[in-house]
Amino acid sequence: MSAMSNARWLTLSQASRIILQLISLTILSRLLPPSEYGLLAMATVATNFAFLLRDMGTGAAVVQKENLTEQTTSTVFWLNMAMGLGLTLALVLASPFLAAYFRIDRLAPVLCLLSIVFPITSASAVHQSLVERRSGFKTLARIEIVSSVVGLTVAITLAYLGYGVYSLVWNSLISAALSSTQLWLASPWRPKKIWSVPELRSLWGFSGNLTGFNFINFFARNADSMVIGRVLGSVQLGIYGQAYKVMMFPLQSMSYVAGRALFPVMSRQQAERDKMAHLYFRALAMIATLTAPMMAGLWVLREPFVAIALGKQWAQVPIVLAWLAPVGFLQSLISTTGSVFMSTGRTDLMMRLGLLGSVLQVSSFFIGVNWGIEGVAACYLIANILNGLPHFYYATRELHTTLAALLRVIWQPVMFSMVMVAVIYPLFNVLSNGGQAPLTILIAVTVTGVVIYGALTMMFSKAVVQSCKQMIGMKAG
Repeated sequence: MSAMSNARWLTLSQASRIILQLISLTILSRLLPPSEYGLLAMATVATNFAFLLRDMGTGAAVVQKENLTEQTTSTVFWLNMAMGLGLTLALVLASPFLAAYFRIDRLAPVLCLLSIVFPITSASAVHQSLVERRSGFKTLARIEIVSSVVGLTVAITLAYLGYGVYSLVWNSLISAALSSTQLWLASPWRPKKIWSVPELRSLWGFSGNLTGFNFINFFARNADSMVIGRVLGSVQLGIYGQAYKVMMFPLQSMSYVAGRALFPVMSRQQAERDKMAHLYFRALAMIATLTAPMMAGLWVLREPFVAIALGKQWAQVPIVLAWLAPVGFLQSLISTTGSVFMSTGRTDLMMRLGLLGSVLQVSSFFIGVNWGIEGVAACYLIANILNGLPHFYYATRELHTTLAALLRVIWQPVMFSMVMVAVIYPLFNVLSNGGQAPLTILIAVTVTGVVIYGALTMMFSKAVVQSCKQMIGMKAG
């Protein structure tokens, strides 16, 4: 199966996930106060860290490995199960200390309940890797959509009944359980009583560096929650967390799709770097074409969007979004370099670049918190700009191409987005000053922006338009 076919099914899955997230934002943000989201964000810091240890990068190694044996898959399965159970026990024991760090007693029981997710997901990690290895993304799309829909339904019901933060916790647990069950049904492979230390050692060169990168990336991505939660409290963290969640939409949609679609295909083309470069640049062009106008439009329309999607209690979110919208675009591009480093087996380089990014981002949080959550967001933007250049330089070098070639791929979407903003921003001001309702402003400005950007893309970026047609199953030309 081709990367384009993979991307088609992953796009369907992610589009469904984004729609569900928007429904979640719109409904749950009105049922739950910022403090509940802040409490979950604190718990997520610990659970995200634990997820890094769940498979130690062995899942990706199963996908990347050229010759896969039963010894490898069964050994990885039992390793995952041991890690999943161990992480549950570790989180339960650590929960009182984490609650003391954040100064919120309610955090401990939330962490204990969330910890159950680890053995559940560990039980199906190898099954998911095997489905991805054979590019079974149609099956994965179905599994992810069903699990997300049921999980969200449970969350909304419990929130309406007054369960507070536990409605969000049960969302995670139900989704994980359904996903794991479906993966077992979808994959015919079953673990055998095999444990091979030599197999683990053979995987460690790849998975060890990948785990190191994931650890580093964890601290870079969660240091803001740890700093804000400790210094500014759960309410400010909840506000920042909602803005961050909106910013992550392009990263979760476009880049997530590209990364998962490209990795198994590029891993089979390791000896043909010119083909890998062509495939990567094609994906990058599509991502930039979609995320550049999305985040530019969000920057212009952040106030009416938040008013409609979240409600009045989240009035501080647009201030943070002003800085995080451009971060969303930058990260949608930077994150794609991971597929390059993983498919070429250069997880060692990936880890070193992750260390550089971690230093830049964590430093930005400690500096920015002196000016509140807006200061954190502003410094985070600066850190991402500095972090992007070395990632792109080394990614193009691994593909035996140049940074200039990469810039030629993304300059048009950036320029078209700037033209779009130059037109819609005055329109936004006119409608806002005229006292128009937020929904009217959102619709009018969005339609205008889509027409302008779409016309420029159709006229000057025909290769990208052709790729988009192919991805949705239409004939090119």
